[in-house]
Amino acid sequence: MAHINNPMEIYRLTDGSNCRACNEKTCMAFAVAVFKGKKSLDQCPRIPADSLAEYGEALETPDTIDEFMEEAVQALTHKIPEIDLKEAAARTGGSFDGSRLTVRIMGKAFSVDTRGNLSADIHINAWVAMPFLNYVLFAKGVAVSGRWITFRELHGGPERLNHFRQNCEKPLKRVADSYTELFSDMLEIFNGSREKTHIDADISVVLHPLPLLPVMFCYWESEEGMDSSMHIFFDQSADQNLDAESIYTLIAGMVKMFEKIAERNSSEHT
Repeated sequence: MAHINNPMEIYRLTDGSNCRACNEKTCMAFAVAVFKGKKSLDQCPRIPADSLAEYGEALETPDTIDEFMEEAVQALTHKIPEIDLKEAAARTGGSFDGSRLTVRIMGKAFSVDTRGNLSADIHINAWVAMPFLNYVLFAKGVAVSGRWITFRELHGGPERLNHFRQNCEKPLKRVADSYTELFSDMLEIFNGSREKTHIDADISVVLHPLPLLPVMFCYWESEEGMDSSMHIFFDQSADQNLDAESIYTLIAGMVKMFEKIAERNSSEHT
């Protein structure tokens, strides 16, 4: 039985044409989808018959999220030399100094040079690097609309909705329940801004993980027998500048970061 260890092994079976016949934006996105069991190899019409015969339904993959993310990052960096970084800076709200494109991620500089090398003012984690690279490569540069929608309403959102609720909204709610004041402070520390909207939450803060990707975190405290709640909203333009899978990855990574900050703060005060 064929055994695949990472998405790159699947990607190498494709012709790298990004034809989108599989309904994914890139061959790498298709490879990741196959690796995660969301698609099958035969959904790519360009994979040779002998490869399909060798793998086909016998494909086995390990459940190792970190591995496929690292492989995805490597594949994306290899695409950077193929694009015009000056044009990409204009599309993404970044800056270009002649050899390096820099984008602010939660206020911190994150850069990629013309060879695909990454550098940053913060630790380079795969959960930041993969969305950042997809943003640089594929963002359409659509302006922020100011209209807020749920993750479900994003293109590709329904397929990841359960994961988004389990790995983003629910754990973030637990952080806010246990450390309400700290949670509010954390959001503002990361260049968040409090905004008045039609969503009347007890805490409502907007962060900009990426220049054209504002995210609003809304928290309602428990009251009169009603449980607290947490909902995360996105600008209506979000899926024009970053795919839902990358948005999910970025927010899930941010939530893990918030959890670690809250736990560290708790241990320091006990």
